Amino acid sequence: MRALSLRDAIALVFTVIGTGVFLKTAPMAQLLGSPSRVLLAWLAAGLLSLAGALTYAELGAMMPEAGGEYVFLREAYGDLSGFLFGWTSVMLISSGGLAAVSTALASFLASFVPLDAIFTAHDFHLLGQVVHWRLGIQQVVAVAVILLFSWVNARGVQLGSRVQWVATVAKLGGIAIIVLGAFLLSKTGSWEHLKRPVTAGVPPAGAGAFGAAMLAALWAYQGWSNVPMVAGEIEKPERNIPRALIFGMLIVIVVYLITNLAYFYALPFSEVLTANSTAYRDALPVAAKAAQTFSSYGAQIVSLAFMISAIGALNGITLMNSRVPFAMARDGLFFGPLGNVNETSRVPANAIWFQGIWGCVLALSGTFDQITTSVIFAIWLFTALVGSSLFVLRRKLPAAPRRYRAVGYPVVPALFVAIAVWLVMNSLIASPVESAAGILLIALGIPFYVYFRRSGWLTRARMRERPH
Repeated sequence: MRALSLRDAIALVFTVIGTGVFLKTAPMAQLLGSPSRVLLAWLAAGLLSLAGALTYAELGAMMPEAGGEYVFLREAYGDLSGFLFGWTSVMLISSGGLAAVSTALASFLASFVPLDAIFTAHDFHLLGQVVHWRLGIQQVVAVAVILLFSWVNARGVQLGSRVQWVATVAKLGGIAIIVLGAFLLSKTGSWEHLKRPVTAGVPPAGAGAFGAAMLAALWAYQGWSNVPMVAGEIEKPERNIPRALIFGMLIVIVVYLITNLAYFYALPFSEVLTANSTAYRDALPVAAKAAQTFSSYGAQIVSLAFMISAIGALNGITLMNSRVPFAMARDGLFFGPLGNVNETSRVPANAIWFQGIWGCVLALSGTFDQITTSVIFAIWLFTALVGSSLFVLRRKLPAAPRRYRAVGYPVVPALFVAIAVWLVMNSLIASPVESAAGILLIALGIPFYVYFRRSGWLTRARMRERPH
């Protein structure tokens, strides 16, 4: 049943407005050293995401099946590539997204409720870097939040879409309050803040630093590629998927640029540099610092806006990404029960719960920044492959219906793929520990692929008529 309208699909694109716009500006500033460079990195990441959306729009309109990128890779490169994407999505990308957002949500909740208790903490040295691990009340809250949204979406797609729309309106309203307060009411606001020179002690921003900053911004844009995953439940997908991707991403780019401009207007750049990428009381995120320039309750305002944004992101990730293990199981390439549809809710409830439970495991395994860096590396590795699949499928399926064709083909998709490959290589150099974790999880999928092929599920699935 196709229960999602164009409005619902655009709301799903707005899933991208979650944690990044509140948390990633400070580490980007530390990498690049000036407001203009940070804004340029946000714009570059946004244009790259838009180029990807234009590419995915053609693929989604041509193959409007549940599973999205898994389906595209399977059709272009065969079962193994599709499986490895689906495996990585389930084991790292979607579940890691749930873990990272829920962890950040718990840290912001600490602005209202004492959640500082830590049961145990350890530092590990790996590949020349320090990996921080801890277990406390915040991690327990993160797990509870993941389970809550798994339950909501297991009840049915209509309930999930209603939660998504309400969260979208609320989070845009919260961001508007922060932006308008910074521009109109800030006691320290000045356009001179944007003219300041690069700070002493901050190294000159070369291509590597700019790439690392783009990766940070791309976490904030992550989510647009998920819309085709629920294509099987969108009304008139051949028309509404391209519209939702393009209109939604243009709005998100504008929102992010205006929001970051507000931060730099309200705060001296030195304050942005000393902000944190988490919500600890002794080192506030840049959004909270900006809000404190116009209200004594600034930290609480930002914490509330963030939590609403995180709720929308968590709900959207749970709703959309769970369709990947569902599609894999229907193809015989994953655990068979995950391909079942609940008779009452008419959604793949088993796949939703599987994704959520593994997300809980990852939420207990690392910090926000460590999780997001591993996730972003894996995302862009497969995003480059999916972008290249457009060229393969144009040649492989010349007669397939294409009600939408990618704007700027072949230049825009080729540029998108080239930059995605560069980001992957840059991530390997800049974040070897997190990138190695992503590679290891991808490689672990190969023996599982062999098992599923030999189990007989693949053969039995292909004996059935593929569901539409």
